[in-house]
Amino acid sequence: MKNLWIVLLIIVLTTSGSELLGQPYYKFDNFVPFYFDTYVPNKYVAENQFFKSLVDTTAPPAFSEVKHKLPEPIWPNCPDGINLYWRTWEIAFDNLYKASKEKGFITPYIDPAFNNNIFTEDCGFMMLFGRYGSRAFNFQQTLDNFYAKQHKDGFICREIRGVDGNDAFHRYDPSSAGINIFPWAEWEYFCNINDLDRLKKVFPVLLANYQWYNSYRTWPDGSYFSSGWGCGMDNQPRLPKGYNHAFSHGHMSWIDATMQQIYAGKLLIEMAQVLNRLEDVEGIKEELSGLSSYVNSKMWNSKESFYFDRFRDGSLSDVKTIGAYWALLANVIPEKDKKGFLAHLSDTSKFNRPHRVPTLSADNPHYDPNGGYWLGAVWAMTNYSVLRGLTKIGADSLAYEIAANHVKNVIEIFNSSGIVWENYSPEFQSGSGKVNFVGEGGLTGTAILLEYIFGIRADVPNQTLTWDIRITDEFGVNQYPFGKEGVINLYCQKRNLTTEEPIVTVKSNVPFKVKIMWDGGTKILDTKASN
Repeated sequence: MKNLWIVLLIIVLTTSGSELLGQPYYKFDNFVPFYFDTYVPNKYVAENQFFKSLVDTTAPPAFSEVKHKLPEPIWPNCPDGINLYWRTWEIAFDNLYKASKEKGFITPYIDPAFNNNIFTEDCGFMMLFGRYGSRAFNFQQTLDNFYAKQHKDGFICREIRGVDGNDAFHRYDPSSAGINIFPWAEWEYFCNINDLDRLKKVFPVLLANYQWYNSYRTWPDGSYFSSGWGCGMDNQPRLPKGYNHAFSHGHMSWIDATMQQIYAGKLLIEMAQVLNRLEDVEGIKEELSGLSSYVNSKMWNSKESFYFDRFRDGSLSDVKTIGAYWALLANVIPEKDKKGFLAHLSDTSKFNRPHRVPTLSADNPHYDPNGGYWLGAVWAMTNYSVLRGLTKIGADSLAYEIAANHVKNVIEIFNSSGIVWENYSPEFQSGSGKVNFVGEGGLTGTAILLEYIFGIRADVPNQTLTWDIRITDEFGVNQYPFGKEGVINLYCQKRNLTTEEPIVTVKSNVPFKVKIMWDGGTKILDTKASN
């Protein structure tokens, strides 16, 4: 018997856990964990085609080589805004990397420009502006590198090391999963590019990942949890005393994580409708009904007119975090509560600061006028989420007001520093964090400029484009991408008043309808294809 134990010990010491269990393992310094395989396989992972994808070792293009393929904004009265736009793209192309078979990265990708690792939330948000550059480089394929590393239970790690391609967290770590942003990133790409083949390919991956969140990030009441690192807002003072703000879930129901899952679920249902796979999302429909009721009955403070994190004992936090505004995208706010909830965004004692929108309400004792990372700093990704949420509920005037303030501040800071910053002070014209952060910081000079200053938003599957014209300057954009082959030139003449009907010119190589809106009217243009 003694000899048998010696033999078994030798086998364990000389054989990797992956060889014994058939699972990958991850080295942390010199320790190789050895444990039972506790995976519960998800049937949709079996449909994941990215596991079998050939590695694309093509070198990414240089900015100078493909600049002519990018949309070309026109804004004679604001050359600084145009400079910010082009500098943003230039930095983005500087952060492109080749695929690596050794690391398991299967396609060329854009790096978040943070620590050489790739992050789900950063890469997802970068896709929300990267889609506009799809004719110059397929930014969307960045996400394929995450999909190719999906675990058999549906898990996708929020951070993957650039040095070796390994997950940065164990899947049961509260910080291992970030914002469930993939459905949003893929749906926006579909709405702009209308790539049905890609939607078919990613749907089972996203569904399996959604179900992983449902299995491993929920409490018995169905609400969701995260951590400071997991939600991306590392140092916000959201957790009760005694819990680590960065790494603990605090036994809380997290308002942003719960709202994000509602939004992700709704997008998966929309995808299922397009793909005729509604039977695959029946469980999601049932969950969303309960979750929508939960956030409005258990996480809403009617006195404050705000959504809050919920503590273990059922009480609500008093921390007003920007994360609560995921409720806009989730579109779960009862009509009677919308006015009060939106009022905080216009309140100068809370979220309406000199640079909008701080990530922590200014009436919080931890609020830092300099930003303090997530203690009030202004971030492009949170601003973009708020803006798109406002559009979702039809509050476009407020969205434009916030966007105009944000873009103006970023342009002025860019002019004085020459830098696209990771985040910005809500009180002063200064940036902080990583420099030339493109990164999700690229949203301001590209997507926010095109969608909220210029007011151009596409819905290619329905062959329509909304043009919400609010500025009175002469402006436009050439080579705006509309689907895989469509290219549009849009131009608006200078006006004297916002109520004056815009005189526009629209040229395209594909037919579509343009819904033009301005302060005083709406009209539909039926655009024909022309050479």
